[in-house]
Amino acid sequence: MRDEQVTPDFHLSEFLLSSTAVRLSIDNTPPPDILGVLRDVLIPSMQKVRDLLKVPIHIDSGYRCPSLNAAVNGAHNSDHMTGHAADFVAPQFGTPTAIARFLVGKMSELQFDQLILEGTWVHISFNTRSRNEVLTAHFSAGGRTTYTQGLA
Repeated sequence: MRDEQVTPDFHLSEFLLSSTAVRLSIDNTPPPDILGVLRDVLIPSMQKVRDLLKVPIHIDSGYRCPSLNAAVNGAHNSDHMTGHAADFVAPQFGTPTAIARFLVGKMSELQFDQLILEGTWVHISFNTRSRNEVLTAHFSAGGRTTYTQGLA
């Protein structure tokens, strides 16, 4: 698949690349309908995030095919698999906590579905639900993740 610049600051490849997929030889190429979601929903929404933060964003995880999602122990109904979610950092802005707090203050402008403070990154999803749900992830030593409402 040919890479393309979708918005002024983002290329499609940034939302498809996965070191886990490369390491495990998983083909993470999305089908045409999910490519449409990436181009029309997720990437333009992440451009809004980038414009609000006013600093570069590094996408840690965008689209995940089902086998990649399973390999990273993603939720069985993860918005990553439909092209609606991204995990990211923006070190020039600050910590993931600082990013999450700032974006919660911009809820009306972003219309996100979920924003989850995941410790060392921020998860954000955009889809038609637009619940503006804010959660904090808590990781246990046994590998189980639980979530609480709001930012902890």
